[in-house]
Amino acid sequence: MTAPKLNIVPFVSVDNMMTLVLEIGVDRFLGDLSGYIEEDFRRWELFDKTPRVASHSHDGVIELMPTSDGQLYGFKYVNGHPKNTREGLQTVTAFGVLADVGSGYPMLLTEMTILTALRTAATSAVAAKYLAPKGSDTMAIIGNGAQSEFQALAFKQLLGIDKLRLYDIDPEASRKCARNLAGQGFEITICRTGQDAVEGAQIITTVTADKQCATILTDNMIGSGVHINAVGGDCPGKTELHRDILLRSQIVVEYPPQTRIEGEIQQLPADYPVIELWQVMTGAAQGRSDAGQITLFDSVGFAIEDFSALRYVRDQLRLTRHYEELDLLADPDEPRDLFGMLLRHRKQSA
Repeated sequence: MTAPKLNIVPFVSVDNMMTLVLEIGVDRFLGDLSGYIEEDFRRWELFDKTPRVASHSHDGVIELMPTSDGQLYGFKYVNGHPKNTREGLQTVTAFGVLADVGSGYPMLLTEMTILTALRTAATSAVAAKYLAPKGSDTMAIIGNGAQSEFQALAFKQLLGIDKLRLYDIDPEASRKCARNLAGQGFEITICRTGQDAVEGAQIITTVTADKQCATILTDNMIGSGVHINAVGGDCPGKTELHRDILLRSQIVVEYPPQTRIEGEIQQLPADYPVIELWQVMTGAAQGRSDAGQITLFDSVGFAIEDFSALRYVRDQLRLTRHYEELDLLADPDEPRDLFGMLLRHRKQSA
């Protein structure tokens, strides 16, 4: 990507994002993106960190997720509206911006609905690389909506998972997931209940969408030694796991001040001890300590993951033309003469 004029901002549309992902290859994209996420988590202390700014309503939530490493600034706009599927709309949509801290000028504007699905799956797989039982080859996915295929492919890419046990309260969702993953190297079993799905699985991923406290996993469903990847609980009042499972688990989170508001651990006292993922990655804390331990990644999504995704896309655009140029910023000949720029435009348009 040649350096654009300062008033021109590269824009990655949905069409361009799909072209970029498919040109790179979904597996490689997930693998490369996982590397960017791990790199940024390992320099965790450099980043500005704050819980996402959320505007909740009866129907869903709209959020802003900002962060900066001192050189680059990124944010994502994202919504979560579970009822949308009944109206033919996406539950989650998003877009994001990457900017230069030195000038404040944006460097990239991109769709992030597809990109969020990819970064969520990549983050899950990165966490499991440190927490899941060694030699895991079977994963249960409970909730087979828009995120399920991405999760499966990320776990295959990073951990070698090749057996999937699928369950959803809507059997068509499981059939959809199985169809989409056909030919991807998986042995797929569609299960009739969540209990059936977890049988024989070393990794259990929950990724449901209802905005309520639900019990997707009950305590009796969880045996020793498994890793739970809890993705669906991501806002106040929305959980997927019975509280007793949390009390039996080694809990790893992204950013405690946010996860205590939105994650599974909102069910626990505010001072309940948890481990941060960056600490496990850097060796500052231990993740899985023995084969019989239950590990839980209480994933709610954090701004640094979006920052990593924005960095990755920016770097890929240097090698492709899968973007459009937006005339987004005013660029007067004299920086202090913005009104004069307006007057000149009137003359030019006359």
